[in-house]
Amino acid sequence: MGAMSRPFPEVPSYVALARSGELQERAQRARAALAACRLCPRGCGVNRLADERGRCGVGRQAVVSSAFPHLGEEDCLRGWRGSGTIFFSGCNLRCVFCQNDDISHDARAGAAVTAEELAGLMLELQAAGCHNINWVTPSHVAPQLLEGLARAAERGLRLPIVYNSSGYDDVETLRWFEGVVDIYLPDFKFWEPAVAERLAQAPDYPEVARAALKEMHRQVGDLVVDEQGLARRGLLVRHLVMPQQLAGTRALAEWLRREISPHTCLNLMAQYHPAGRVATAQGAQLYPELTRPITAAEYRQAQDDARAAGLRGWEVRGRRRAVV
Repeated sequence: MGAMSRPFPEVPSYVALARSGELQERAQRARAALAACRLCPRGCGVNRLADERGRCGVGRQAVVSSAFPHLGEEDCLRGWRGSGTIFFSGCNLRCVFCQNDDISHDARAGAAVTAEELAGLMLELQAAGCHNINWVTPSHVAPQLLEGLARAAERGLRLPIVYNSSGYDDVETLRWFEGVVDIYLPDFKFWEPAVAERLAQAPDYPEVARAALKEMHRQVGDLVVDEQGLARRGLLVRHLVMPQQLAGTRALAEWLRREISPHTCLNLMAQYHPAGRVATAQGAQLYPELTRPITAAEYRQAQDDARAAGLRGWEVRGRRRAVV
């Protein structure tokens, strides 16, 4: 059980949007929104067209930290040739334990790219044999992604698009990606507002993420893989299991089954370790409960919580498993 398998057309739907001109029109509308940026729930209102910077730290151009075939993603994404990941610098969250702190909290960590350059990166990953294009931390650069994708589609890009986000996404911004994104890969980090405020400066995170996941699922449905086991469309939720069950796994799993789908694929990630601010002496004093990896018992509890919630499909350390 879990992800369904069926044949899929070779050409993603964004190709038709590009041919009709709709993708380019969406890119134009999105670009205009940068003049008073409210792309994400922070709603900073800065003029990014004039290169002003808000909470994410990124101005007019997207900043790319790295782009490469990633072999460390879930099996259905990495396949045997890798997921074509493009890591974007900057982030609208401020997770104190961020494992990519050097790029997410420093928007200068990388190279600013034009739409043509971004299109070129996507085409290079396609030429390298990657199975998909994986936008990592895309929420704050939605217009730039649409601009780049429109050019890449015109130049022959034909890979599925993966939107790999923190879950802190604005629903109106997500609607620009309907028919564009094939696979949504959001995190769901925290169930409790107080935890989200303390650890990410975002007390509205749970409410925002729930609305975002509903919109993502409305667009793409449950995860579907092709005959080779590669994801072609749908929603796959990541959830980092944290010490002392701070992430609220049980409540999340119950909500996913009830409000999204009993077939929701959930990757219960076990790789939490002290990083980012928590890894500093001051951070260790402020967040003592986060200064250790999770225990085997904590991970087993998260697994039990997913089973008890009745989810029929989930991901464990990248491998699809059935819950019985």
